[in-house]
Amino acid sequence: MSDQKKLAIIATKGTLDWAYPPFILASTAAALDYEVEVFFTFYGLQMLKKDLSCLKVSPLGNPGMPMKMPVGPKWFQGINWNIPNAIQAIIPGYENLATTLMKKTIANNGVATIPDLREMCQEAEVKFIACQMTVELFGFDPETDFIDDIEYAGAAKFFEFAGDSDICLYI
Repeated sequence: MSDQKKLAIIATKGTLDWAYPPFILASTAAALDYEVEVFFTFYGLQMLKKDLSCLKVSPLGNPGMPMKMPVGPKWFQGINWNIPNAIQAIIPGYENLATTLMKKTIANNGVATIPDLREMCQEAEVKFIACQMTVELFGFDPETDFIDDIEYAGAAKFFEFAGDSDICLYI
C-alpha cells in the first residue's frame, strides 16, 4: 500500500473557462507528488480533442463572469460588458467576443494556455480517462478526434481509483 496521496477529478464541462480548473488542479497535485486521474465525461471530452479551438467562453448563464476585462484601448476597457443573459442570447457573435476577450486577458497576464496545461499534466503522468460510453454516445472517433495517451473506460474503472482517493472533485 502506497503512502502517495491521490486526487480524482471528474471533468464534465467543455468550455474554455471550465477547462482551466481540472488542468490546474491536476498539474498542481502532480507537482506535489499526488497520483492523479481525471475522468472526462460528457462535454468534458472537448478537453481531450486534438483541436482545442472548440473551447469557447459562454457568458450565457454565468452571471459571475466579469466581462469588464483589461484589454484593448483605454476607452474599451471602461465598458461594463455585463449584459443580461436574455440579451446575450440574441447578440450575434457575443460568445466569440467573450472568448476573444478571455484569451487576450489570459495572454496579457501570462497564464498558461489550455494546450500548455494539458501537456504539463501529461508530462507529470496525470492519467486521462475518456468516458467510453460518452465517446460512443456522441459518435467520437478515438483514432482521429482525441490526443494520444488517454485511456477509454467506463465509470466503474474510474471508481476503482476514486474510491481510494484522498480528494475527489467534480468539476
